[in-house]
Amino acid sequence: MSKRMQIDLNSDVGESFGIYKLGLDEEVIPHLTSANIGCGFHGGDPAVMRKTVALAKQYGVEVGAHPGFPDLIGFGRRNMDATLEEIQDYILYQTGALQAFAHSQGLRLQHIKAHGALYNMAVANPKIWETMATVISKLDKEIILVVLASSNNEPLLDMGKRYGIRIALEAFPDRAYHRDGTLVSRREKGAVIHDHEVVVKRALKMALEGKVTAIDGTEIDLRPDTLCVHGDNPAAVMGVKRIREEMKAAGVKVIAMKWFV
Repeated sequence: MSKRMQIDLNSDVGESFGIYKLGLDEEVIPHLTSANIGCGFHGGDPAVMRKTVALAKQYGVEVGAHPGFPDLIGFGRRNMDATLEEIQDYILYQTGALQAFAHSQGLRLQHIKAHGALYNMAVANPKIWETMATVISKLDKEIILVVLASSNNEPLLDMGKRYGIRIALEAFPDRAYHRDGTLVSRREKGAVIHDHEVVVKRALKMALEGKVTAIDGTEIDLRPDTLCVHGDNPAAVMGVKRIREEMKAAGVKVIAMKWFV
């Protein structure tokens, strides 16, 4: 089976906090292969982390840390003027917490995927990706670093080789792209695609052809290993279910990234 005929489906979950419930984790997790679990800085808390790990384990879904900036009120979507050393501490602190919850339930952490502003800042400043790679190289080299797939993935893949870690390239079926493979800012109109039929078609194109059509009509190569899907409302959950069904019908094997990255 060629690499293009297998894909991982990930989603950001475990972001509820205290009495505040975010997302539909119970509904979306059964359709995933990888779960990015909030670690308490932008969302999530100890009880939510424990329960989300248990839910993922129940459905055979691999677990990963989803660390962000310490910005609960802004849901981690605001840029912070943090040094690389501070970012390294944030990543290590949050990943270690989720790693403990995973180990306590007999699971091993599969991946790390940064959240919100931290992710976007890493796209603009590759030194942040390197900071995350440093954490993984010291903590557990089996952990996969999830990065944004772009029109030129070689620098990040080379970085993975330098640090002796695996890199998973990620794409977003429900987000608009610029021609260089970067995401259109959420602040711009049309950045998020709400038509689930369109999202399903884009997901299939990404998995089967490794391509996406940018906002200017340019077709760009992404070659993603994993697709980020969202389940924050009933329609979105149905969309994830449809994506998985259509992948199966098209002969694409939906499996956890650890098996092929």
